[in-house]
Amino acid sequence: MLDQDPRPASDGDPTRAVVLGGSIAGLFAARVLAEAYDEVLVVDRDTVTGVDGPRRGRPQGKHINAMHVRGRVVMEELYPGITDQLIADGTPFGDFSGSVRWYFRGRPVKRADIGYIAVPASAPLMERRIRERTAELPNIRFVERCDILGLEATADHARVTGVKVQPAGRAGETIAADLVVDATGRGSRTPVWLEEMGYPRVEEERTNIGLGYVTQNYRMTADPYAGDLAIIPVASPDVPRGAIFTKTEGGKTLLTVYGILGDHPPTDQQGLYEFVKGLPVPDIHEALKHAEPLDEPVAFRFPTTQRRHYERMGRFPAGLLVIGDAVSCFNPVYAQGMTVAALSALTLRHHLHSGAMPDSLQYFRDLARDVIDPPWEMTRTVDLGFPGVEGKRDFKVRMGQRYLAMVQVAATRDGSVTAAYMRAAGMLDRPESLMRPGMVVRVLLNALRGPAGPAAVPPAVAEGAAAPAPARLTGSR
Repeated sequence: MLDQDPRPASDGDPTRAVVLGGSIAGLFAARVLAEAYDEVLVVDRDTVTGVDGPRRGRPQGKHINAMHVRGRVVMEELYPGITDQLIADGTPFGDFSGSVRWYFRGRPVKRADIGYIAVPASAPLMERRIRERTAELPNIRFVERCDILGLEATADHARVTGVKVQPAGRAGETIAADLVVDATGRGSRTPVWLEEMGYPRVEEERTNIGLGYVTQNYRMTADPYAGDLAIIPVASPDVPRGAIFTKTEGGKTLLTVYGILGDHPPTDQQGLYEFVKGLPVPDIHEALKHAEPLDEPVAFRFPTTQRRHYERMGRFPAGLLVIGDAVSCFNPVYAQGMTVAALSALTLRHHLHSGAMPDSLQYFRDLARDVIDPPWEMTRTVDLGFPGVEGKRDFKVRMGQRYLAMVQVAATRDGSVTAAYMRAAGMLDRPESLMRPGMVVRVLLNALRGPAGPAAVPPAVAEGAAAPAPARLTGSR
């Protein structure tokens, strides 16, 4: 048995928080809850401790694992020294802006360092290090291979008092809790559980982006990067394909290539090479001539973004909070999910300072205003820039799209614009920072001159271009 007290703790008794889901968001939440509660249980249906590779419960675990610089800064605050751990594991690092070949609308931006590093560890490595550091805290315990059945609440459903679970091979039981935090991701059942308790349905917002991407790992036989950390051509309305081609730990290089609105990369080797030829720049296609595949291409589909507006609910039970993708599930191309999870943990921490029961609705309002709204509006503006994406394009959205296009043109000429844009994209600064008077003047003056140099010509449209011959998997010879 889980040996749980059937009732939540009262004043003077040991306190307990339960986190549903051992995701990155769940681990960050457990880390801050451990500062306020005597015991924190992390419940997950998978085996999570001691796992080195991709987990079943994290289907994106085989794909690119991008964390923006603000997320890495918060991660370092929560787990001092973890960045050095990842580097000691063999993860390369470099300036988030200046060490990367960034391309917007097929043109390279003017290089500029922002003074913050990117550390592109793979998803399994980063998750393992965060999980290990979380498990080191003496008041955190993992409850694994345990299905989550529902919530336990008072008779009037005004307060959640625990969670119903079913450990593998045993009968269902209840874990009592002073606070339950749902970090079960996009498939969270909290909206259903709330309706079953008589609460109104939470308002949901979705945008159909039809995203599909494919990932493959390589060993490079030569370094065509000229020392750069990554090559990142970003999709645009003209060419709705993009990629991240980055060095990662163990001397490997990882390619994730994507397309939106159903223009998805294939998973056969030759087909993947042909798709890469259609990227807006030739760099990755050229680099693959020096690459030996280490595995087979793996696909992932992400049809819609999703946001649950808990902050708009008129009432909400005490003793229950939601965090991470269970609240807002961003377009993964923009790599905001883990950073939003880290910042959400700081919001959660703020609501635990008084020692009293967190005010759920105030937590959701603060979470929406301070953490989710800025990146959500920025990426929604970008997504709606693709004509086939359905959604309301009001005056604010249209003006945001036009100004963003000018920023990207200006960044091909002015490193100061590049640095400001990358600080906003890296979530160090709010998007409004790009609207400061001095920056607006720089953007306008440079944008009026047009982009610097001609657009790169991808191999797919170059006369006589041919794809590199697909190399066989290493070890198959």
